[in-house]
Amino acid sequence: MSAPSAPRRRARRGHWRTTEFASLDFETTGLDYDHDAIVSFGVVPVRSGRVSVAGSVYQLVTPTVDSSARSMTIHEILPRDLLDAPPLEEARATLRSCIEGRFLLTWYAEVELAFLRRTFGGSVRSWVRRTIDVRQMAIALEHAHQDVRFTVSATAERYGVPAENPHVALDDALVTAELFLVLATKLEERGFGRTSSFLRLTRV
Repeated sequence: MSAPSAPRRRARRGHWRTTEFASLDFETTGLDYDHDAIVSFGVVPVRSGRVSVAGSVYQLVTPTVDSSARSMTIHEILPRDLLDAPPLEEARATLRSCIEGRFLLTWYAEVELAFLRRTFGGSVRSWVRRTIDVRQMAIALEHAHQDVRFTVSATAERYGVPAENPHVALDDALVTAELFLVLATKLEERGFGRTSSFLRLTRV
């Protein structure tokens, strides 16, 4: 399957409030990008400056390798939870439709970009050019104070964004989407408005 189509080039020049985004989170068997596999993904659309909860998608995936004990402790997805889950070869059609033609919102983009390339192929540059790392937006806004933690849960707490189920892919995607709206609004006051400005700010 080919990589999902990228947003139109002119969309980069548009204001972020008029741009379509897909907030994406993967849970995986581990963080060895050459060996590990996706066990679940959550995608939450952001349209017209609003989160579209009704359009959200959550999918379990049967991985090609077993989850490490550490990973299972973190995401709490056990082998029995995946008995009826499709393999990635089937599930990626759903993922493709969720991100087709949209810019991506991620938290710590390196992880999602690595597994997107494993899933769909494409160059590093092509994925980077359509991805906003919301964690980097928080770091830029807060000037990376040494005593500040930039986990999604800690950052959500600082900005009053509810984060009830960390390491559940759909919940993390939702929190990332909501944090994007909060941070984009604050950065807009500092002259950031176009989608391209956030892409440059958070380039990984």
